[in-house]
Parts: sequence; C-alpha cells; structure tokens
Amino acid sequence: MNASLQAKLPRVPLMAMAALVLSCLVGVSAVRLSGMSAVQQADAATLSARQLRFEDRDDGGIAVRDAASGVLLTTVAPGTNGFLRSTMRGLVRERKRQGIGPELPFELLGRADGRLTLVDPGTQRRVDLESFGTTNSAVFAQLLPQTDLASHGAPHVAQR
Repeated sequence: MNASLQAKLPRVPLMAMAALVLSCLVGVSAVRLSGMSAVQQADAATLSARQLRFEDRDDGGIAVRDAASGVLLTTVAPGTNGFLRSTMRGLVRERKRQGIGPELPFELLGRADGRLTLVDPGTQRRVDLESFGTTNSAVFAQLLPQTDLASHGAPHVAQR
C-alpha cells in the first residue's frame, strides 16, 4: 500500500473489522467441529390434536372454541394470560400480512414426547410451545382433549 492510502485509512476501525471477521470464522468453525447442527429433529408422532378458533370479545377477553364443534373451551379474561395473547397476536399479524382471514382454524398438536406445537395451516407458521417453559405451554395443553393424552401415556403438563 502506498503511504498516502495508509494515512487515509484509520487503523482502529480496520483492526476492529478484522477482529470481527476472525471471531465469526472461529465461531462457525467451533460449531461445525462440535457436531452441532442447524437441522431440526423430526417431530414425534401426534397423539392428540384439536382445531381451535380464537375470537376477540367486546370486553377485551378471548373466547377459545373447538373449531369442529363450536364448543367454548375457555374464556381468557381481559388483561390476563399474556403468553397466549402474545402468541396468538403474532400468528394473527402474519395472517393479516398475507391476506388470510380468521376462517381457517389453528391446530394444536400434542406429541408423543410430551411436546406441544401450535400450527397455523394458512401461513405454515408453527410455534413449539415447550420452548417457552412448562408454565406457558400448560396454558395451551389444557386446550387439548385430556383423555387422548392420558390414554397414550404422554407426560401430563401441569395446569395452572
């Protein structure tokens, strides 16, 4: 490099960028050599499933209904159950962004390994509920037909 070009390029930012690139290379190498993989494991068999509709109420609550029968499963009181509200808000926001209405129900799946998955068939988005802890996944677990889970010996999720 000629002397005039070296004088124009600040040394500290260049060293910082080189350190950043080097740390990224070291990090990626460490992950690859450790055997960790970004590939998701296959889902366990589905033992229980329920199609659900979440309906906003005039009082700020949410009515949760079995989509097949229309039976009211539970009502979420206004201002309560932030996990259910935020999960559904994110899924509904994606539906609106894609121009999908509320006609298509959400699907809640209870897996053989005790995991719960909430799926939006319209957007193909899924939420693996066990990732948020047993207390939060229990909110959704109570919406599954309990007899189906019990008869298959799946772990019982504590209810609140």
